[in-house]
Amino acid sequence: MKAAGLMCIFFLLSAFVAVSHSAEADQLKIVIMQDQSGAAQNYRPLAEYLKGKGIEVNFVGAPNYSAAAAMFASGEADAMFSGSGIAGAMLLKDLAVPLVRPIGKDGFSTYWAVVIAPKGSARFAGSAEYFKGKKVIFTALASAGEFYFHSLVHAASVNAITLTAASHGAALDALSRGSADIAIVKNRVWDKTKEKYPNLIEVGADKGENPDNTLIVSHKTGPQTVSKLSAALLALKEDKSPQAEAVRTQLNIQGYIKTTKTDFAHTMELLKKAGVTKAFNFTFK
Repeated sequence: MKAAGLMCIFFLLSAFVAVSHSAEADQLKIVIMQDQSGAAQNYRPLAEYLKGKGIEVNFVGAPNYSAAAAMFASGEADAMFSGSGIAGAMLLKDLAVPLVRPIGKDGFSTYWAVVIAPKGSARFAGSAEYFKGKKVIFTALASAGEFYFHSLVHAASVNAITLTAASHGAALDALSRGSADIAIVKNRVWDKTKEKYPNLIEVGADKGENPDNTLIVSHKTGPQTVSKLSAALLALKEDKSPQAEAVRTQLNIQGYIKTTKTDFAHTMELLKKAGVTKAFNFTFK
């Protein structure tokens, strides 16, 4: 009787521990590359949605792309909603894998670089000579910015004066004020804001597309947690709950779609042309 009783207690305790463990939420620190102060607050509904799926998330806003890259590369985060340039660099460094990316209410999930200049400027035909002796402003470490500029043949030798902006919008503001001669920015930002800049015009564009705002996860993040996170995000699009609707409304998205290294084909080629390797330290000399 005693042996049977002890065995029964053992199984009950084991079951309690298993239930308690399964009830514990996975905890993740996710970096948000915010274009403006407070942008990370937009992700509060997503944090609540994931909490309901057993995933505790702490969203941390990085002030700019460079800061976000440094945080992720140093192991300070488990995942990051990332611009394609930095995401591609992390893939090259074998520090992360892509998981999902949002598809906007407008149906887009990719973007490309556009070259913006004052009205009356000549067309940009893809040659770095276009920037010779001019002040060029762009966002650091962006596929539609610094990486695109450096991917152009002989970009380093045309004696352009390069300036960096905290965001694509800030680059357009600087160009509009006359603080720069040319800006290289994300086409989605330009398309949404160009009415603000009647003195500016698109003079050229990159020919390839990059995945937009991909969630990349660190190789250090447990595979079960990654699988759980992926399943929760991919289910968001068809989820009819108020929590899911709040996420879609706040982030202006339809949901998330699966994203793999294949989706980064153009981005990786662009980084290669820019001279980015596994040893890249997130700065261009």
